[in-house]
Amino acid sequence: MTAETRSHRRTTTLPDAFGVFVRRPSPWIITTLLAGALAARIAVGDWQLTDALVAGVMLAFFPVTEWMIHVCILHWRPRRIGRLTLDSLLARKHREHHADPRRVDLIFIPWQTFLWLFPALVLVAALAFPRIGLGLTFLTVVGVLGLAYEWTHYLIHTDYQPRTRLYTAVRRNHRLHHFKNEHYWFTVTSSGTADRLLGTNPDPASTPNSRTATALHGTGR
Repeated sequence: MTAETRSHRRTTTLPDAFGVFVRRPSPWIITTLLAGALAARIAVGDWQLTDALVAGVMLAFFPVTEWMIHVCILHWRPRRIGRLTLDSLLARKHREHHADPRRVDLIFIPWQTFLWLFPALVLVAALAFPRIGLGLTFLTVVGVLGLAYEWTHYLIHTDYQPRTRLYTAVRRNHRLHHFKNEHYWFTVTSSGTADRLLGTNPDPASTPNSRTATALHGTGR
């Protein structure tokens, strides 16, 4: 079996899906961040009500954060400034993902992204919060949300069929984005939350099919 065939194989059960999931680098990288942040948070102690507040606010705003990353970073249209082309690895990989939504390695966050993302998150944790414990709470929640995103996004792109109404709605929402119209339905781990708020949750029945859903910006690359 070739690598290309393995990347498109049918995955119909949760154990099958999890077996593939744990063989990808990004879940392990995020788990390392989560484990380190959680261990440090427990060691520091000094738990306060603001820890719960930060976690709650992050959870509440995650759909909007997810929407903004999807729209502004992943769907970035390459721009030329003189001889320089502005086009990030994340945007390039996301265009490839739209071109081939079943290819497993393109579903996950590229490992190279973490080379700059982790230092940036640590810097935010160290400078944006009044105490180190609160910054570590921030990093811990980031790890939890990151793993939830990677797992949900991967599972949506497998052949695993929904067993709950919540996952049915989440899966339908993201598959509309991929196979109906890429200009709408940008949330991944929730269904129609930030999309309703930001005007990208139209009635699918009255929304035209896009000819560029698998070829973002008409390039597919």
